Amino acid sequence: MRSLAFLSKLVIALLSVAAVAAHAQEIEVRDASLHAAEEGVVLDADFAFDFNSQLAEVVSNGVPLYFDVEFELTRPRWYWFDEKTLSKRMQVRLSYHALSRHYRLSTGVLQQNFDSLDDALRVLRRVRNWLVIDRGSTLADGVYEAAVRMKLDVDLLPKPLQVSALTNRDWHLESPWKRFSFRPPQQAPAPVESRQPTEAPQ
Repeated sequence: MRSLAFLSKLVIALLSVAAVAAHAQEIEVRDASLHAAEEGVVLDADFAFDFNSQLAEVVSNGVPLYFDVEFELTRPRWYWFDEKTLSKRMQVRLSYHALSRHYRLSTGVLQQNFDSLDDALRVLRRVRNWLVIDRGSTLADGVYEAAVRMKLDVDLLPKPLQVSALTNRDWHLESPWKRFSFRPPQQAPAPVESRQPTEAPQ
């Protein structure tokens, strides 16, 4: 009976630790806004978070960290569930290169080098001109709900670190969804081709 009671307490303790880790929200979305641009609608967002010594040491030892910035656009419907209009994800890779002694941020084929981790994090915390709605997208007139968040993707960590991340809340950098209203800008109608009047036959 004692061993069974001890096992039960151990399971409860482990579940409590896992729950704390799973719900850790260490990133704050301080500001987010959408703006019309020539190619469509772009997102600007500012995030705030601290980089603990453990994460800094891991990066300095050559282990890349992947941060996901996620965006969703939904249209509220009073008669049914909200319609998810679109969703996008941008992945930013933070790494350190020992030969050049530079920190690097990579997004797709774009790369930026920095002399210090602080400089790299300063840029990582700021998202600017991210194209989230293409100009050709068809959106109904009305008010939409936009949402954005950022998180550290622990699934892309090396396997030993993934195990550590299960119970260590220092690895759970994640923000709640920042939601705000958005009304799509009205696109200008296509220009009508002008034609010269033809003369009536004589």
